[in-house]
Amino acid sequence: MPADDILLDCEEQMEKAVEHLRHELRGIRTGRASPALVENIKVDYYGSPTDLRAIAAISVPEATQILIKPFSPQDLKAIEKAINDSKIGLTPHSDGKQLRLMLPPLSQERRLQLAGQCKSFAEDAKVRIRNARRDANKLADTEQKGSVMTEDEANGAKEQIQELTKNYEKKVDDLIDHKKSEIMTV
Repeated sequence: MPADDILLDCEEQMEKAVEHLRHELRGIRTGRASPALVENIKVDYYGSPTDLRAIAAISVPEATQILIKPFSPQDLKAIEKAINDSKIGLTPHSDGKQLRLMLPPLSQERRLQLAGQCKSFAEDAKVRIRNARRDANKLADTEQKGSVMTEDEANGAKEQIQELTKNYEKKVDDLIDHKKSEIMTV
């Protein structure tokens, strides 16, 4: 496998790690309501776990409120139960046709907890990035031993892999810094 293919594969794995982090961060609450807080909650829909976004319309009519309108009124109870069972810490209020989730203001303690949660997501992403680096370096060593690459080519590839690692770790740090500033803004 040529060095370009190794680098491309490595970069693809690192990009997936950053995308996964972005997805995780969307579900963390900031000062404003966001449909991403509830759209991935699993609802027992006719015996199979289904994402809430697949069976209901989710909107944000106000900055501190999420409105959930089931496509089918019979699903209201199942959605309400799923929200209560989830760990988002919000109680749904039903009017028979739709659910409202009122988001109370975040306390300073809760803001710090959420910032800590962001930090753990960042560490997971960095571990994935470093694993991609390790795998790419192993592949470069294997190709060198198999006489597909020269020692200089393998060393050059490893340097480029390290540069990729630095760039993607910086992207993770930037994402986390941005999210922490959103969380800590009152």
